[in-house]
Amino acid sequence: MRKVRFRDPAGSVRTGEWTDDDEIRFGGEQFDPSEVDVLPPTEPSKIVCVGLNYSAHAEETDSEVPERPLLFLKGPNTLAGHGDTISLPEGKERVDHEAEFGVVIGEQCRNVPEDRVEEVIAGYTCVNDLSNRDDQRKEQNWVRGKAFDNSAPVGPVVADPEHVPDDATIKLTVNGEEKQHSSIDDLIFSVPELISEITKLITLERGDIIATGTPSGISPLSDGDTVAIEIEGVGRLEHDIVGPEEFSGDVDHRFMPNQ
Repeated sequence: MRKVRFRDPAGSVRTGEWTDDDEIRFGGEQFDPSEVDVLPPTEPSKIVCVGLNYSAHAEETDSEVPERPLLFLKGPNTLAGHGDTISLPEGKERVDHEAEFGVVIGEQCRNVPEDRVEEVIAGYTCVNDLSNRDDQRKEQNWVRGKAFDNSAPVGPVVADPEHVPDDATIKLTVNGEEKQHSSIDDLIFSVPELISEITKLITLERGDIIATGTPSGISPLSDGDTVAIEIEGVGRLEHDIVGPEEFSGDVDHRFMPNQ
């Protein structure tokens, strides 16, 4: 099964099944995906991301292959969904796409041994780890470079593990042109190794996502681009890109301190 969260025409949030016939089914009803708002398929407390987890990507960035998983975090503010339009951050020269295989956690867990990780995996999804290279190059913690709003399009579904091959292909296109193409079989650190390492220090919660790293082929995005990520057994995550929004000078007072 491929589970999908969506807002139906009446405005209610539902969790249904995205079928092989490209229909969304819930409660005896069928919906065309274009007729509903497809939401991120999970509501994570955090996204744990892995850097430089493909040798070819380390090579293209002139980086050494890490001796242990290189980890960083994206918060819930970074989430975006299938069909969303992502606004590039203002004043940045280069924001890249990064297609990634996403692991969705099914239950709260800590200190998970490698031979038991299947017990805590709810399924798999597509992730685009949008990366602001201007700031990433200037800082060590990558908050500005990786954790800006809507920098983690996710979806469109959570696919049951049995439907996703161990060597599933992962592909990204921009405006129909293939930019990235690899297999999760090429990961330096496997999914069991990642979950075991992460949970030595970090408690993972139900719905959390591990973004397992990107293959080679990263490239900058521009206003008007359409990005699509396809993972075998999962499906196709697609979103658009627009240039940075102009700041009007108005402040959203919901985020101002009490006076």
